[in-house]
Amino acid sequence: MKGLVIKNTGSWYTVLTDDGSTVDCKIKGNFRLRGIRSTNPVAVGDRVELSSPSTGGGQEGVCFITEIEDRRNYIIRKSINLSKQSHILAANVDQALLVVTVVKPETSTTFIDRFLASAEAYRVPVILLFNKTDLLNEDEQRYQQMMVDLYETVGYECHAISAERGDGVEELRPLLEGKITLLSGNSGVGKSTLINRLIPHANQRVADISEAHQTGMHTTTFSEMIPLTADRSTLTETSWLIDTPGIKGFGTFDMEKEELTSYFKEIFEFSKQCRFSDCTHTHEPGCAVLKAVEDHYIAQSRYQSYLSMLEDKDENKYREAF
Repeated sequence: MKGLVIKNTGSWYTVLTDDGSTVDCKIKGNFRLRGIRSTNPVAVGDRVELSSPSTGGGQEGVCFITEIEDRRNYIIRKSINLSKQSHILAANVDQALLVVTVVKPETSTTFIDRFLASAEAYRVPVILLFNKTDLLNEDEQRYQQMMVDLYETVGYECHAISAERGDGVEELRPLLEGKITLLSGNSGVGKSTLINRLIPHANQRVADISEAHQTGMHTTTFSEMIPLTADRSTLTETSWLIDTPGIKGFGTFDMEKEELTSYFKEIFEFSKQCRFSDCTHTHEPGCAVLKAVEDHYIAQSRYQSYLSMLEDKDENKYREAF
């Protein structure tokens, strides 16, 4: 029996089987992904093979996931639980929506850049959603527009929305049709509110921002694929939105220093003009990237994000602010 993992609660997995039924499954304790040390060896979006309940490994009536089909891509980050090394947000996605906010809370450019670079590494297109436009004063509106201009210039599609009021939300719907879309962002940026706007039958729980620290409080505690349509007869062929718990940090995982340049689109373009083919863009003479930063063709914030990721090969390093 084969199917699609549509929910992961940590110990149980809900699988939509190819015949349209849903089955709650477990994995055996020694189940590990080949070549990846991960906190979650099975991720939402995985295609899997199941044992039948009658052969459930000694637990009568329990289905077990016995095999994962090859993934075409995934989004992965370094886990705070460093003994496991990594956490896979979702697998086999067509695109990602990264929800960011200028205020309540403020999303750092470092977090944005780390997410974008990780998505580039696995060829996942990203659309940036600047949420909570209804809360911005004039200065904050100007700052948000500067952010939009920066990332659009780099090559990323951006939308300014208010999930609370519904501004700009309907324009997103055509972008989701026929696709599996990962929804991600810091805690408190309004992912659950956005889902409730896009998918009324989802009934996602929403929490207030912590006024003391201007940070979000987790309302989503597990990853889940939500169909954009309530018609369950067509679930295996429909559009899906993957809701994931809000994340405070985004430590990059399994990136080699020499590959990092190619995950920053504008840095990669200028790097072709560097004097040395193995240029790290940190100190070398004739570095076209350093010259582009100096001449403001590459944003200082993007370059600083690049430098911070160069340091990530230190396995004991994890910066919460990222």
